[in-house]
Amino acid sequence: MSVLKDIILDNNAINNKLRRIAFQIYEANINEEEVVLAGIDTNGYILAKKLKTILAKISPIQPSLCKISIDKKNPRALIKTSLKSEQYENKSVVLIDDVLNSGTTLIYCVKHFLEVPLKQFKTAVLVNRNHKKFPVKADYKGISLSTSLHEHVQVDLDGKDWKAYLN
Repeated sequence: MSVLKDIILDNNAINNKLRRIAFQIYEANINEEEVVLAGIDTNGYILAKKLKTILAKISPIQPSLCKISIDKKNPRALIKTSLKSEQYENKSVVLIDDVLNSGTTLIYCVKHFLEVPLKQFKTAVLVNRNHKKFPVKADYKGISLSTSLHEHVQVDLDGKDWKAYLN
């Protein structure tokens, strides 16, 4: 028996959502010279790279990338970032992931960044679901879905034809 997958976002829709999110990031940081785009490995980082490209085209802001490595099965374990904390200290940071489901991954990444003084901290996700266990929200979201607990959102960012599925 095959698993039925409903496409909720195709490649064109994902690119449109990311462009809108980039404009929102620009508006919220209009007076900033630099914004740190911190993407959660793997899909969040891919989205952060795409947002960096868009932001560089639409604004004078210098976007810098930070890759976050977190063990999603054990989020309390050590979180690693590709930037040293001094490189994002007193800067505007946007934490990026593909799906906000329970909020576990996002809240532990937020905790990591709160160890350092920041100018501003926001979160961005492509798909926001409404099953949070923690009081974390997406400041910028591509799409919000009300789904059952049994449904799963999968974001496929391999290759050039990106898609988000509900199965």
